[in-house]
Amino acid sequence: MAKKYQICKRCVMDTSDPQITFNAEGNCNHCTDYLSMRDNQQSAEKGLQTELDAIISEIKENGKGKEYDCVIGLSGGVDSSYLAYLAVKEYGLRPLAVHLDNGWNSKLAVKNINNTIISLDIDLHTHVIDWNEFKELQLAYLRASVIDIEVPTDHAIRAALYNAAEENDIQYLLRGYNRNTESIIPKAWTFLKIDKKNLLDIHRKHGNGTLKTYPTIDSTRISVLEKGGLKTFAPLNYVGFDQEKVEEIIQAELKWKSYGGKHHESVFTRFYQGYILPKKFGIDKRRAHLSTEICNGLLPRDTALEVLKDSPYDEEQLKLDYDYVVKKFDLTSQEFDALMALPIRSHFDYATELKSKIRKKLLDPRNPVYRFFKQRRNLK
Repeated sequence: MAKKYQICKRCVMDTSDPQITFNAEGNCNHCTDYLSMRDNQQSAEKGLQTELDAIISEIKENGKGKEYDCVIGLSGGVDSSYLAYLAVKEYGLRPLAVHLDNGWNSKLAVKNINNTIISLDIDLHTHVIDWNEFKELQLAYLRASVIDIEVPTDHAIRAALYNAAEENDIQYLLRGYNRNTESIIPKAWTFLKIDKKNLLDIHRKHGNGTLKTYPTIDSTRISVLEKGGLKTFAPLNYVGFDQEKVEEIIQAELKWKSYGGKHHESVFTRFYQGYILPKKFGIDKRRAHLSTEICNGLLPRDTALEVLKDSPYDEEQLKLDYDYVVKKFDLTSQEFDALMALPIRSHFDYATELKSKIRKKLLDPRNPVYRFFKQRRNLK
C-alpha cells in the first residue's frame, strides 16, 4: 500500500521531505520562506541593480590586462547557458567557460554547449574525467545506498571551476545558481556537495580503483582561495528570471534547444531524478520545481497536482534510459535492481567534514531526518 503524504495547501510540497513543517493554515515552510525571500528581493530591486552594476565594474577593473576576467560553468542547461549569455552580451565580460565531461552528456547537451561557445565567441576548457574512475565512484554511491548520488558530479564541477580560476589567475567565479528556481529544495533530499571526506570514505568502502583524474575540493581549500582574493558571484539572483522568456532568449541568441526537463542535459541526472529518486526514496523532485512556479504565479496549484498524477518519466524514454544506464555501468538488470533494493543509508553513516556536534544532532533519534532513514530501513 502506497504511503500517504500530507501536502501543503498552497504549493505541492509534502511530507516526502521529513523536515517539512506546516503553519495553522496548512501552508508549508518551503513556500512561506520562498515568498518572504521573493518579496524582500522585489522590494530591494533598485538596490540589487546598483549592487550588480558595482560588481560587474569591479570584475572588469580587476580583469584588465588578463585574458579572462571571470570563470563560468557551462553544462548546456538553461541556467548556465543564460548566465553565459548575460556575461558576454549584457555585461561585456570575458569569461572562460568550464565544462565537466563525466561521460553522461546527452548529444543535445554537446550541441547546445558548442552552439553557445560559437555564438558568444568564448573559450571553453573541458575537464574530462576517466570514465572507469567516475563509473566506480557512482557505483560506490549506489552501493552505499545514500540519497545524493549526484554528489560525484556536483563536487567535481565545483572543483574544476576553482581549479580553472586558480590556474588562470582569475579572481571571480560566476555561478549559475538561481534561487528563483532552486530555492525550494529540501535539505533532506541532498547532501553537502563539497564534503570531500564523505565522498572519499564512500569510495574507499564501496568503490574500486583510484581517483587520479577526478578533481576534488574541500571547505579548507575554498577558504584558502577566498582569502587569496577569489570571489564567487551568482548573477541570476540579481535579475528577474522568467523561465519561458529566458528559454526564448537563449533559443534565439544561442540556438539552444530544450531537453524537456530541468537538468536533463545529463542522461544520468534525468534517470536519477525521474527513476531512482521516486522509486527508491519516494521523492518526486518535480514537487520542488512546480511549487516554485506556483509561488511565482506561473502555474495554478490544481494544474500542478494534475501534472504530478502523471509519471515523471515517459515510459518509452525510461526503458531506453534504463537499458543505457545499466549497460554503461557494466551491470545486468538484476544487479542494478539489487542495488536499488538495498536498505537506505544516511550520508552520516560515513566520515564527514561536518563538525561532530552537527553530526550528532542529525543522528539523534529525535531528529526527523534520522527518523526518516530509520523508517525507510524498517520498511525494507
